[in-house]
Amino acid sequence: MFHQIVKAVPNLFTIGNFLCGVLSITFNMSGFIEVASILIFFSAVFDLLDGRVARTLKVNSEFGVVLDSLADIVSFGVAPALLFHTIAAPSILTSLAFIIFPTMGALRLARFSVKPTIGYFKGLPIPAAGLPLAGMGFFSYSNPWITLILAILMVSPIRVKKL
Repeated sequence: MFHQIVKAVPNLFTIGNFLCGVLSITFNMSGFIEVASILIFFSAVFDLLDGRVARTLKVNSEFGVVLDSLADIVSFGVAPALLFHTIAAPSILTSLAFIIFPTMGALRLARFSVKPTIGYFKGLPIPAAGLPLAGMGFFSYSNPWITLILAILMVSPIRVKKL
């Protein structure tokens, strides 16, 4: 029984990540842009802790890995893209960036799930792409070119050292 509870602890952090992403979307839709931005940063804290807690408790699981990817697409793919779209001037480029960003994030996460790497990430990790959009959103700044570049970097062959 105790082991089952301990095994669930990292997943609670992942659920915290997911809930912050969902709340970011909700606050964004209600017009609270700064709060929506801050919630994406809280997602990053939960995302950083879930893996570390799992490794510390030695309770890594396939379920936790998949749950983490699903939370990440919401918190660092959809929520930042929606934040960008909310504050950006309407244009075809804005719409394209809004669509491409979470799509490339999902592709990047799927590629990592199928072919994980050790010691590095292939492509910019989705939190590292989503957090700049959250920061830009906090200051009510949007740039479709930056959004597109971040999207392309997520699926690029560049190597990024794991923290």
